[in-house]
Amino acid sequence: MEETSAINNQRSPRIVFMGTPEFAVASLNALVKAGYQIVGVVTAADKPAGRGLKLSESAVKKYAREQNLNLLTPEKLKNPGFLEALQQLNADLQVVVAFRMLPEVVWNMPPMGTINLHGSLLPQYRGAAPINWAIINGEKETGVTTFKLQHEIDTGNVLLQESMAIEDDETASDVHDRMKEMGASLLVKTLNGLVEGTLNEKTQHQFNVDERTIHHAPKIFKEDCRINWRKSIDDIYNLIRGLSSYPASFTELNGKTLKIFKAEKQKTMTELPPGEIETDNKTFLRFTANDGVISLKEVQLEGKKKMMIDEFLRGYRLT
Repeated sequence: MEETSAINNQRSPRIVFMGTPEFAVASLNALVKAGYQIVGVVTAADKPAGRGLKLSESAVKKYAREQNLNLLTPEKLKNPGFLEALQQLNADLQVVVAFRMLPEVVWNMPPMGTINLHGSLLPQYRGAAPINWAIINGEKETGVTTFKLQHEIDTGNVLLQESMAIEDDETASDVHDRMKEMGASLLVKTLNGLVEGTLNEKTQHQFNVDERTIHHAPKIFKEDCRINWRKSIDDIYNLIRGLSSYPASFTELNGKTLKIFKAEKQKTMTELPPGEIETDNKTFLRFTANDGVISLKEVQLEGKKKMMIDEFLRGYRLT
């Protein structure tokens, strides 16, 4: 359900929005539809992409151009020219969704501060990849949080939160798509509350969470994606879900990288050691794990397109 704006009878704050991927577009669109005054949009500069290395625009830039919003695409956030242009926008408030880390000179610029939308229930899963790590760790619940930026990453005062369940078969992409809409709605609620003066900030220490039990969500690197077949089928299945569809978990098959996007876990006793392959070369391909097997459903072999397992086996015979 779309959140309506509370700004009709109040002074609308001048807002600078900062974001880059599709996840951020949902929030920017929600603010535009709610009638908020977006005086500037800051997003990543165009980058080479694809085989032809043609310059590619960010999803936020494409949307901002369609809406005729004022755009800034700085290479460096401490560049004097960018800081001057940002200052001239005279923003009351900055909103950050799926953007890079901001220097203090930027996040501390507007009088109402800078608000961030984060894809977890803070203080849990602070960091760059909260959706991925929540699923990798087998969590049954996650959510979205709006908070005010301060020095240490994802530690600022919480404004609002909303939780959502993670279903047993959901991938990171599934959760991402549901969460971007929930987050957009929560962001509008947050701005409405700020305008009305009804929000009560809450420090993350007030959640009474033992720091030793807090999970973190650092950036994911290639080695984080490699499957260890000696682990349990639950751990492997959660890794596959948590990295699908990007960057994707992987293993090796005859010396080539095999990315795995979808799989099923089966607690089947086998005499084969972990990491061995079972296949009929027609309909199934599975790897043995510590306590069962992982049956592959959607894969991509290095140099090939993504395909379902039966299609893959029609063109790739294993011995």
